[in-house]
Amino acid sequence: MTARALTAEALGTALLVTAVVGSGIMAQSLTTDTALALLANTIATGAALFMLITTFGAVSGAQFNPAVTLVFALRGEIAPNLALAYVAAQALGGVIGTLAAHAMFDLALLQTSTHIRTGAPQYLAEIIATFGLILAILGAINAKANVATTVACYITAAYWFTASTSFANPAVALARAFTDTFAGIRPADLGGFWAAEVVGAVLAAALGGWLFKKT
Repeated sequence: MTARALTAEALGTALLVTAVVGSGIMAQSLTTDTALALLANTIATGAALFMLITTFGAVSGAQFNPAVTLVFALRGEIAPNLALAYVAAQALGGVIGTLAAHAMFDLALLQTSTHIRTGAPQYLAEIIATFGLILAILGAINAKANVATTVACYITAAYWFTASTSFANPAVALARAFTDTFAGIRPADLGGFWAAEVVGAVLAAALGGWLFKKT
């Protein structure tokens, strides 16, 4: 079970990043309109999330995100050792996903992003993006609603209402540092994004634990 779960986390994160980076490359090659490129990137990401969570949910929980794994570890729903293994699988899968996207579009496999994403507004956006994502997941579980639909809809919306375009995922952020394309993030900016994502996740875990408490 553990081997299957780790494979699902790595493969799911890889495919998610391939969708994020690949759709960004495709959009950038087809249009010079940044809004249209972001729309294409958004649709591909939301659709991929729905498919991946539906496909791998019963195998690993389809977390694909260290911030999500952290929350479930804090809630005692995943053992610390397994949580660390999940995070490693997600990080590895994410980087592989970036390499796969580059290979498909005949780009240099190894790149370093020069896309600047820094500053207090960006970090606040990541706190809000991750906070909302975690609440969406916990709320959907509490309501026995479809998590795949809830997450896909939230991320699709958050691409547009956050200044950062809603990374909300440390593993995906890491993977996007290895692409100097539309979806990239400069490696120097990762620390601020990671910190903001952890803050958003912990705040949502605390509020969600109270808000969705079984009575």
